[in-house]
Amino acid sequence: MSERIATEADRAYIASLVSKAREAQKIAATWDQARVDEVCVAVGWSVYCDENIQKLARLAVDETGMGVYEDKIAKHKNKIMGVLRDIRGAKSVGLIEKDEEKGIYKYAKPVGVVGALCPVTNPTATPGSNGLSILKGRNAVIFAPHPKAKKATGLACTFMREALKKVGAPENLVQWIEEPTLELTTELMRQVDLIVATGGGPMVKAAYSSGTPAYGVGPGNAVQLLCEDADVKDAASKIMTSKCFDNATSCSSENSVVVHRSLWEAFKKELVIQKAYLCSTEEKEKLKTHLWKEGKGGKLALNPAIIAQGAEKIARDAGLSVPPGTRALVVEGTLPVHKDIFFQEKISPVLTIVPCESFEEGLDLVERITDFYGTGHSSGIFTFNWDYIHRMGERMRSSRIMVRQPMAAGNGGTFYNGMPSTVTLGCGTWGGNITTENIHWKHFINVTWLSVPFEPRRPTDEEIFGAYWSKYGKAP
Repeated sequence: MSERIATEADRAYIASLVSKAREAQKIAATWDQARVDEVCVAVGWSVYCDENIQKLARLAVDETGMGVYEDKIAKHKNKIMGVLRDIRGAKSVGLIEKDEEKGIYKYAKPVGVVGALCPVTNPTATPGSNGLSILKGRNAVIFAPHPKAKKATGLACTFMREALKKVGAPENLVQWIEEPTLELTTELMRQVDLIVATGGGPMVKAAYSSGTPAYGVGPGNAVQLLCEDADVKDAASKIMTSKCFDNATSCSSENSVVVHRSLWEAFKKELVIQKAYLCSTEEKEKLKTHLWKEGKGGKLALNPAIIAQGAEKIARDAGLSVPPGTRALVVEGTLPVHKDIFFQEKISPVLTIVPCESFEEGLDLVERITDFYGTGHSSGIFTFNWDYIHRMGERMRSSRIMVRQPMAAGNGGTFYNGMPSTVTLGCGTWGGNITTENIHWKHFINVTWLSVPFEPRRPTDEEIFGAYWSKYGKAP
């Protein structure tokens, strides 16, 4: 997302949106917790009810040509309900926490007007999910749709605005750029109080370079490790479900799996049972020439024509013949990992698998693949060995690690784990982000710390330095 200069008309248009958002947000800032929660439930229903999300899913697929209609409906059901579960009963107004022993009282305040950048791969559930979290903090939001998904994102915003009106709340708490351009999105990021950027690396980099506080996401490229004690059938089923969901639009969809040698053949057989197609070496080369095309400066870049497309279409366009009903294409990776482009994020139902001889070798491969492309995002492990689990937790530069879970569902929170429900995954400094957390409602409030005094409790020099003095003496 290169720097683009906004015209005077661009600046005026964004200023008008921000002005209306500020007027609406002033009203929201006066709400008590009950009113906030009433509004959030109303807006949540508008992007959860079957009638609306069927329209959103259909428009998203038709407009972008990406993803799977049925999966987009499921995504709305899971993500919106997940956020509603998380914000239910949560305090986001007034005194939200107190520690009487330390004399600390915390008060929640709105952050103001939030600019939210939406991806083409998830143009309706993203504004729905992030919108609820932003409204929970009594904020206003202006969405910047991807130009190729402006109608779908616009419809989601329309449904949310209708819900606001129904309960007597200002409709301008939710707005969007109707004809998005790079210039308008750049200007939006300059004028709002906070940015949440869900999308590709250039977009996130632009958000962090805007001069406005921002939450962004790092690149995906999730990697799973199957240890020798893994349940192969369970692992294959979960990985295939995750990889194929919505044609891998999620940044959490597994891109690679490292498999213990003792499970290698059994795992491949299970993948085939799950309707994966195992590519030969020759077919892998054909697939490579279709998945990546030469871009600027002669550098290979992911072919936009394959993003979030079905496995059969990708295979056909690549010149491969696969059985009807094929859900995913599987290639065997070659080492070293940095020389095989198939270890990169593919945003399509194409999965790379590679064997390992031991847990140590497998963990090393997961680490190298992740650091090759996707540091900070996520990794996973199928094992019941807690020593293995803890060692992965201690070693990986991943913001989230899923244990025996499909990562597309698990990373962003689901009903069988405790991760905060979100569509925006922070990747920490490893991924060029400010936080490793799942971005949720707590990231859309300012918190005032109020401190009251108590009798001094200063430790003695002996308490702090005693052990050091005993070992090294008092001399400087």
